[in-house]
Amino acid sequence: MLRTNLSTRPFYKTRAVQAALSVLVAAVAAVSLFNVVEILRLTASQRSRATRAAQAEGEVARLRAEAAEVRAKIDPQELQTVANAAREANTIIDRRAFSWTGLFAQFEETLPPDVRVTAIRPRIDGDSFVVSIGVEARRAEALDAFMEALEARVGFRNVLAIAEQTSADGLLQAIVEGAYPAPPRDAVVDAPGGTGR
Repeated sequence: MLRTNLSTRPFYKTRAVQAALSVLVAAVAAVSLFNVVEILRLTASQRSRATRAAQAEGEVARLRAEAAEVRAKIDPQELQTVANAAREANTIIDRRAFSWTGLFAQFEETLPPDVRVTAIRPRIDGDSFVVSIGVEARRAEALDAFMEALEARVGFRNVLAIAEQTSADGLLQAIVEGAYPAPPRDAVVDAPGGTGR
């Protein structure tokens, strides 16, 4: 027969179990508190971001309205006038940057003795100057030699005689055209005195 005292407790280490349960309850409470704090922080952050996004959208709408207002005030004819003036100013700058000294040096090195230059007229064509040269020569061979010498130089290309006639003195008068590269735009700034010469 079994003899047990039912009035005694079956566990003798109840304090350890209670301590462990207390620690577990405290940990759950701490995690719950942390979660509540994080939820509140994230909610506040979301509200501030939503406020900033609304302000940014309002600023975008205001700037778009201002841009539309400015565009409405622009007169297309005035804009075209300004664009034409800018184009004309760029052409003048390019002409100022044209090196006459360099061009004359090319002629001095390539001009045969029986050919002389009577007129020079450069004009801008894209990224090059097209130089029209009026020349007088005693013989057609001398004119051809001059054009070939210009073509052989680094500066000129596509050199052609576009008009030829014989004068009353028996001289061959011709207009020779060739593409002459334009100097870079910063040559105006880099050159002494800003002339590009």
